[in-house]
Amino acid sequence: MEMEIEGQTQNKQPGVTQLMHPQPVVIRDDYRGSGKLDGKVALITGGDSGIGRSVAVHFAREGADVAIVYLSEDQDARDTKGMVEAEGKRCLLIAGDIREIDFCKEAVGKTVREFGKLNILVNNAAEQHPKKSIEEISTAQLKNTFSTNIFSFFYFTQAAVQHLQEGDSIINTTSITAYHGSPGLLDYSATKGAITSFTRSLSENLAEKGIRVNAVAPGPIWTPLIPSTFDEQHVAEFGKDTPFKRPGQPCEVAPSFVFLASQDASYMGGQVLHPNGGQIVNG
Repeated sequence: MEMEIEGQTQNKQPGVTQLMHPQPVVIRDDYRGSGKLDGKVALITGGDSGIGRSVAVHFAREGADVAIVYLSEDQDARDTKGMVEAEGKRCLLIAGDIREIDFCKEAVGKTVREFGKLNILVNNAAEQHPKKSIEEISTAQLKNTFSTNIFSFFYFTQAAVQHLQEGDSIINTTSITAYHGSPGLLDYSATKGAITSFTRSLSENLAEKGIRVNAVAPGPIWTPLIPSTFDEQHVAEFGKDTPFKRPGQPCEVAPSFVFLASQDASYMGGQVLHPNGGQIVNG
């Protein structure tokens, strides 16, 4: 998937898809669903765009109804809903702040009331704010990054686990920064390391109930978070330092989530998949 990214920026996170050029690839035209998730219901945080949007559409093509949690990007969310419905599945949109535990509980409740059950929880939403030194990271930024990137994972899991049954699954989005580190994303990287450890520990905790917990650690993926985080020069060079010499597309990450959510991964727990452009992480 050759692509050339032009220098560009957006002034507000998590960014919007319409302003990106080129547009991210959500799903390959030749991706054929095979009913891997027939009859399932999935809840995806950050599902309005980027990796979350791609996961939602892939899940729908595999037979799942989807609830999408997002902050305030209404147009992106509506567009994703249209994509899910084009696959013949239902899509519930839930807008709100995942840093608030009451909202997270209510989002799970709305999903179960709408669809009658919940089988797959995808903790995916994140924020990142580059700083050159640790002294530049304010207390407010530190709290916000941890509240979004890891506290919300606890909130949603606490609310969802009472509805999950044997054979159901939780999938967390961590990052290559949890393994390689990132000198300009200290707090973000710390949360992603926490997610990796959370995944491993939660997997052992829920194994007796037959609920599988795994994670995906993407490398540089072309999503709205990138132009809304970095300056034009950084965006233009994004992903070129990988062995594949390019960023990945969301459609190159989402199949990892499909695999982990399906019975194809019935003997996997506490594991992390690494769609990252060929970077070796030994993790």
